[in-house]
Amino acid sequence: MLSPDFSLGSTVALVAVQPSNTNDTDKGGQGEDFGKSSPVGLVLLIVFFIAVFFLVKSMNKHIKGLPASFDEPAEPAEPAKASDTAAEKKD
Repeated sequence: MLSPDFSLGSTVALVAVQPSNTNDTDKGGQGEDFGKSSPVGLVLLIVFFIAVFFLVKSMNKHIKGLPASFDEPAEPAEPAKASDTAAEKKD
């Protein structure tokens, strides 16, 4: 439950005011190695690319096996009997 003297404006003001860092030796994690990747990252990236390649290859193989449409085929009309066609020709 919120206290009676709670207001959203004061909370936002408290969050917006951050204490400044006056220590010049601490650059917030942006030291000499900031932004550089390691060889482990390169190996991991190559492994991901290989995995995606095989995943796409497998998906393409499965998609080629699918039918063009999943709709039920319409029932074909019953073929005319040979005797019916002969009778129609006589008329």
